[in-house]
Amino acid sequence: MPVAKWDPLRDLWTLQDRVNRLFQEGMARRSGQEEDLQAGQWAPAVDIFESAETIVLRADLPGVEQDDIELRLEDSTLILRGQRKRPGDVRPEDLHRAERPHGTFVRSFSLPSNVDQSGIRASQKNGVLEVVLPKKQESRAKAIRIEVK
Repeated sequence: MPVAKWDPLRDLWTLQDRVNRLFQEGMARRSGQEEDLQAGQWAPAVDIFESAETIVLRADLPGVEQDDIELRLEDSTLILRGQRKRPGDVRPEDLHRAERPHGTFVRSFSLPSNVDQSGIRASQKNGVLEVVLPKKQESRAKAIRIEVK
């Protein structure tokens, strides 16, 4: 019998995903959007990092067609919405195991006030969506020279 190494972080991420899904379903029911919920609802993994000039968001969307991705800016909130469709070449009764999530997803991110919303750009390569959020010129960090007297 093979021995599997226990990874407590994996269990924690799985638990967090389940809690997030329960919360999203509860909020959708309260707002009357039950029809948007599907059994396969999921949330793509996202990395966000920052440099002096930009904030970059990368979302893992393998198997999601570009036409099935919607990226919107509402007020100061970036909304990523989409759908990963079931493979059309496999009938559900022929599946032995299905671990890759499918269905709709929605992620939203509050943008800080220093983002230049008119300069936001997005691209997709190898199943990764990259959204570049440029900072406003006046909010960028700059070095200040110190004079010695």
